Amino acid sequence: MNEEIRKLFPITQNYLYLNHAAVTPYSTMVESAISKIASDIAQNGSVNWHQWIDTVNNTRLLVAKLLNAKAENIAFMKNTSDAISAVANGINWVNGDNVISCDIEFPANIYPWMRLKQQGVELRLAKTINKKVSPENLFQLVDSHTKVIALSWVQYSSGFRADLITIGKFCRENNILFCVDGIQALGALELDVERDFVDTFAADAHKFLMGPEGVGVMFLSNRALELIQPTTVGWLSVKNWWNCFDEDFEYKLDYLPSAQRFECGTPNTVGIYGLKAALELMLKIGAKEIENYLLDLCEYTFKGLQELGFETLAPTKREEASAIVCCRHSKFTPEQFYKALLKEKIVCAPRCGWLRISPHFYINQADIDQLLTTLRKLIS
Repeated sequence: MNEEIRKLFPITQNYLYLNHAAVTPYSTMVESAISKIASDIAQNGSVNWHQWIDTVNNTRLLVAKLLNAKAENIAFMKNTSDAISAVANGINWVNGDNVISCDIEFPANIYPWMRLKQQGVELRLAKTINKKVSPENLFQLVDSHTKVIALSWVQYSSGFRADLITIGKFCRENNILFCVDGIQALGALELDVERDFVDTFAADAHKFLMGPEGVGVMFLSNRALELIQPTTVGWLSVKNWWNCFDEDFEYKLDYLPSAQRFECGTPNTVGIYGLKAALELMLKIGAKEIENYLLDLCEYTFKGLQELGFETLAPTKREEASAIVCCRHSKFTPEQFYKALLKEKIVCAPRCGWLRISPHFYINQADIDQLLTTLRKLIS
């Protein structure tokens, strides 16, 4: 990526930041957008409220474009957990139904399904092999009572990417909902919910989407909208919600036909303003261009680490790679590497017995060389 893009990220003046799988630093565009809406509220109160709503809807269009979806299939949620819980709780379960996931999922994509045990729903976890999710291992657990396969697009602890198309097609052919947690991939990898047969998709803005915390996006396919009902509702969940200010208003629980029925109340306007700015930059660069750049950069990182003698969770093929690199070395624990690197103003993260490195599109090969040089000194 060019230097003009790099200049948009002030953090480059302070740190070599390689922890985008945790929390992403703001670009100047995101910072400015948040400051602008905060200033508007401070100076004008709610006078420009209709402009806020327009911005929310315009941001919805940008999310839809990034996912190759329609705006009416997009809802803004509090976070990924909120979206997954809305899906899990909104399905009409029958005693004896089951959900299939895997044994290395992030808890946000386990606990909402595990809670359904009180309704007689079984959570089945497929065994992973070398931290990889095999579609066949998932399919072996399927029976006539399987309603959902719930899986992360990219696993937080390994960086391995799931084969969405293969799993999604199987789900579609077997009348199973394919529910994807995309927080460790959206913004770094290209997604097409139609091509990949995705029924529900959830991702918070604060990782690879490069937006603020506290605002998430949820996609529900038309099929999912028919099967999933809101369990948390409010005044914005229904048709003609503005009519509540009319003198002859009558209560009517008449849900919106779109995914907006899941937006029960006041949106995180400040967060959505920041997300809009992040999406505009991302779409300007191009999702496919970002993916190719990051896969090349991570391949370069894996190679450099292996030459230093690090053990890595390197993908065997590009289709299973992501923007996450995991490594370890016998000289120090991941926690010790993390602390030593932080002293050198390099930010990574210890995760599940590995040092996790997660760059984004403003990081370049010179940055990776700096990381490798520092690691070489630490282990020598």
